Parts: sequence; C-alpha cells; structure tokens
Amino acid sequence: MKIEGPPPGRANAAKAVANPAGARDAQEDAKLKAACKEMEAVFLNLLLKEMRKTVPKTGLVGNSSQEDIMRSLLDSEMTKNMAQAGGAGLAEMLYRQLTASDAASKNKGQAPR
Repeated sequence: MKIEGPPPGRANAAKAVANPAGARDAQEDAKLKAACKEMEAVFLNLLLKEMRKTVPKTGLVGNSSQEDIMRSLLDSEMTKNMAQAGGAGLAEMLYRQLTASDAASKNKGQAPR
C-alpha cells in the first residue's frame, strides 16, 4: 500500500494550519511594511512642502486658498504613490532596522549560539 502526502495545492494550507504563529508573523510583517511605507510618504510630503516654500509664487494663475488646498492634496497623493513605488528607500531601511531590533529583543534572554 502506497501512502501519499497531501495534494500539491493543499500542502501550503496544511503548513499554515500547523503553524498559526507563522501566519500571525506574516500578518504583522505586512502591517509593519505598510506602516514603514506610510512613514516614508509622510516624510516625502513634508520634504515636498518645504521645497515648495522655496519656489517664488507668480501671479500667473493667482494665489488663492483653493489652489493651496488642491496643491496640498496633489502633493499628498503624489508622495503616497512615490512611497509605494520605492520612494527614497527610507521605508526599506526603516523596516530592516525595526525587524533587526525586534529580533534582538526576542532573543534578549537567550544565550548566543
């Protein structure tokens, strides 16, 4: 009698059920990556806002509060897209730093191997 393992499509599902902590870690990892990208978007938005302050305003299209609001919304969306596309690499560096410090804190009570 030949005993076979789970079908190919169900092999990963069996591993996920067997290791719910691994699934939780993957979810937390995804949340951390998203938070790092949001942080980079906020940083890029502040950077762009400060850069715009250095550009002299012209009277060509007028200087209205509506234009300032629209420019602020445009900058916000643009910096979100920049961060999602890779941005300046700040999100990746922040993620690596946070995961390294997280791993160090988990192993803090253990002797080095």
